[in-house]
Amino acid sequence: MRTNVTCRELTEFLDDYLSGVLPEEERQAFNHHLAQCPSCVAYMKTYETSVRLGKAVLGRSEEPLPGDLPEDLVRAILAIRKKP
Repeated sequence: MRTNVTCRELTEFLDDYLSGVLPEEERQAFNHHLAQCPSCVAYMKTYETSVRLGKAVLGRSEEPLPGDLPEDLVRAILAIRKKP
């Protein structure tokens, strides 16, 4: 089992780790690193908060769009929201 994960590796694969798609062996290595690295734990908490706040800001709103909003911008935003 691989047990040595660097701080850089942790930050590069943090989204996979938090979303649960990281393979079990790598997840265990990340857990091992987190148990020894308070800086990465703090970084992970900040990352999770940023993602949560970003989702809250980008959540669906029932408020009408301003009338002067460019149609191209609206189409681009709607296209991105449809992607998985």
